[in-house]
Amino acid sequence: MRGVKVVTAAATAVLLLAEMGPVPALADTIEAALVRSYQNNPQLNAQRAQVRSTDENVPQALSGYRPKVALTASAGYQYTDTLTTQGGDANNLVRTQIHGANAPRSAGLTVNQSLFNAQTAPRVRAAESQVSAAREGLRVLEQTVILSAATIYMDYLRDSAIVEVQRSNTRVLEQTLKQTQDRFNVGEVTRTDVAQSEAQLAAGKTQQLTAESNLTTTRSNFRRIIGNEPQNLAPGSPVDRFLPTTLAAAVDLSLTQNPNVTSAMYGVDVNFLQVKVSEGALFPSVNLQTSVQQQYEQTLISQRTFSAGTAVQLSVPLYQGGAEYSLIRQSKESLAQQRLVLEQTRDQARANVVTAWGQLVAGKSQVASAQAQVTASEIALNGVREEAKAGQRTTLDVLNAQQALVNARNALVTAQHDRVVASYNVLSAVGRLSPQVLGLSTNVYDPSVHYQQVRDNWAGVRTPDGR
Repeated sequence: MRGVKVVTAAATAVLLLAEMGPVPALADTIEAALVRSYQNNPQLNAQRAQVRSTDENVPQALSGYRPKVALTASAGYQYTDTLTTQGGDANNLVRTQIHGANAPRSAGLTVNQSLFNAQTAPRVRAAESQVSAAREGLRVLEQTVILSAATIYMDYLRDSAIVEVQRSNTRVLEQTLKQTQDRFNVGEVTRTDVAQSEAQLAAGKTQQLTAESNLTTTRSNFRRIIGNEPQNLAPGSPVDRFLPTTLAAAVDLSLTQNPNVTSAMYGVDVNFLQVKVSEGALFPSVNLQTSVQQQYEQTLISQRTFSAGTAVQLSVPLYQGGAEYSLIRQSKESLAQQRLVLEQTRDQARANVVTAWGQLVAGKSQVASAQAQVTASEIALNGVREEAKAGQRTTLDVLNAQQALVNARNALVTAQHDRVVASYNVLSAVGRLSPQVLGLSTNVYDPSVHYQQVRDNWAGVRTPDGR
């Protein structure tokens, strides 16, 4: 009887849920684990750097509106030997000979300003859409990292609880074997009963070793995903309070807030604007060019020359080999492809929500069923033990009842784990698995800060963080 209480306490104390009461002050909570993974995950930090890199596409596109200034300078050495003949006949010929060395030097400044072109505006809008798509890609990875952290946290709670259940089962089976041997020694049972107890104990030890091996693997993955060794983990709770109340509402929300869908939407915008960029190659362009140049000793007889001028240049493309037309057709095909990708992404998002929602509903029922199974198995084990004492049950009946209770405990632990993870899966499927929604105590990374810092930069090679 005491062994049954040990098994029950081990399974209940390790794992779940919010109903279990206040968390110990020094326990590591699932919220704290999510914060660590959000702040320190190297893959997530690398994606943030990728978004910052994408931000630079906008000032690059805006450069089409800005002037281009070039300073040129030259210096050299030249030797000249010139013979010039003038006159109409041989008697009146005038020969002039110039020879010598000089050092020609020049410096000039040229400014080009685009007055009109049909490509810069769509390039800027396309770059802005690329930035938005990159941010949605970051949201996708943020959700993946948070979901992975929540899952591995619950995995460790489940596997550690199963280890405790198996260890308690081993202790109970050892006690059962000792009692069976004592009864065999006084002739109450046969050698068969002892062998059955020994076999069940050996099987229990095997199950314990398997559970400990699984826990070792989970501990390693916990360290990889969250960044520290798991110690004194507090129970995890589901996040149902952040979920839509109905499946239809969850599906509708996923079609507007799921970052995979919104990223695909921005992808359509980018490809549409790329068509406009390609078509812009067929339109004329107007540029203003201003130049100033100072020259020295360009020839032996020219000591100094200064020139300045301004001109408006009109360029009308007529035919450039056909490449521009091919680019337009190619861009249109890419746009059609991206629209199909968007529809596919929406269908996948809808399917993911339905699947996750079904798992959540099933998980709630499985927890209730597993709890009822544990209660019934405890009653059955106690009854079989009492009947065995009265000679109405065999040792094998007791061992089977004990194993049934262990299986029920493992099923309860697994069902509680699946219940919590399913709620996080639904929140991720609808696109709301974020630090803001979860209320995590962390500084939320805002990609728009870097964007505003670099968008209107005209010059400079240092990044906003000083590199």
